[in-house]
Amino acid sequence: MSTTIGSSSQTLDEQFIRQFAGSAARFQEAVEIFPNGATHDGRAQKPFPLYIERAQGAHKWDVDGNRIIDFLVGHGSLLLGHGHPAIVEAVAAQMQRGTHYGAAHEREVEWGRRVQRLIPSAERVRFTSSGTEATLMCLRLARAYTGRSKVIKFEHHFHGWHDYVVVEEPPAPPPAGVPAGTADSMLVLPVHDLERLETVLKNDPDIAAVIMEPTGAGYSSYPLDPDFLAGVRKLTLDYGVLLIMDEVITGFRCAPGGAQAATGVIPDLTSIAKILAGGLPGGAAVGRADIMAHLEYRDEPEWNARKKVRHQGTFNANPLSASAGSTALAIVAEGWPARHVNDLAAMLRDEFNQVLDAHGLTGCVYGTYSMFHIALYNPHNPHEKLSVADYSSAGQPPFISMRDVDPALYGKMKRGLQVNGVDLMGDGGMLSTAHTEEDVSEAAAGFDRTVGLLKQEGVIPGAR
Repeated sequence: MSTTIGSSSQTLDEQFIRQFAGSAARFQEAVEIFPNGATHDGRAQKPFPLYIERAQGAHKWDVDGNRIIDFLVGHGSLLLGHGHPAIVEAVAAQMQRGTHYGAAHEREVEWGRRVQRLIPSAERVRFTSSGTEATLMCLRLARAYTGRSKVIKFEHHFHGWHDYVVVEEPPAPPPAGVPAGTADSMLVLPVHDLERLETVLKNDPDIAAVIMEPTGAGYSSYPLDPDFLAGVRKLTLDYGVLLIMDEVITGFRCAPGGAQAATGVIPDLTSIAKILAGGLPGGAAVGRADIMAHLEYRDEPEWNARKKVRHQGTFNANPLSASAGSTALAIVAEGWPARHVNDLAAMLRDEFNQVLDAHGLTGCVYGTYSMFHIALYNPHNPHEKLSVADYSSAGQPPFISMRDVDPALYGKMKRGLQVNGVDLMGDGGMLSTAHTEEDVSEAAAGFDRTVGLLKQEGVIPGAR
């Protein structure tokens, strides 16, 4: 059972430290091993992260025995929740047969065929070990196919951590460790400005591709106008530039065929991961057969020397990930998982917005499909109510990721929700098929208690 905030004489941070003493002790050892004591930038947390002992369905239990409703769902990979029986059975059976053959096997063929049947753009598939590798593969294929060197990305859109996609808009210097020449090959443009995009495409013949998150940056932290997505597709076709749709998060989540199936906008290349591997490591680059052909060896020395895109990867399509992924995608193909999580997320956004309204806050909880984000207050005017409709379309005011605007407040909100038995990913999260209406209502009650304490401590701008 989760522990909730008790004495009003305790601050939220004091309650957090007391309630999660076991995590604090383990963190003291971790800081002597890992930079910041963390193994992932997103898991770094002040004063320390939670250490989880086990998980099942929509819940996880930390080392202190607190039960937590999980909206991180494995950084978005667990559409079917923790420990789905069919996936556990498939992986356990494969463990008995072998974890790594270093060779081709039947499960990879089954897995790839399921991807082809679900993702509209997947004429051919190449498995990788992560989403970052998948976007890197897509960029390399685009450059090989077009013979051009530059790629356009959009502000705030996240495509992993490799050198190309971590660049931000000039005049900011390249990120630490990224060569200037690499950064110069990437152009970062504002979203919802088709005129600017067309100008660049018209005047620069060295553009190989445009890469983008189809529902908006940061899994819809910055919602994307569907008309803009369609407009980008039209312009890339008009100017002979490839469109890469990064569906690492949205793939199989918005719909069985991903955001491209839900919107009808079909890219040339797609990066997928997370749900793809059923909760185990795995990613893939998929796309048009003529582009993916650059991964082939041929009986032409010149092709192999100059056109062939080389790609290794010890754990590509490994039997364990293939077994988990193929089993998960068989369930995804039934259609109900996407419907369930999308409907439940709409319920969650509604109940969380009722909490904000009851507390007189000017923010809103918004998102698309099975994803949600929390804006505790209007960042443009803390005393003016922010419309959910504004944050669900491409209208005004400009969209701002609240965790960037007010990281201290959002860190405190995350800790407060953890104290109240709820865990988020950044300023929001995602749903799984294991979540129920009861989980949503319990989470809303925890959100209500957290907001109450944040107001009590006077840390929410405009709160009354």
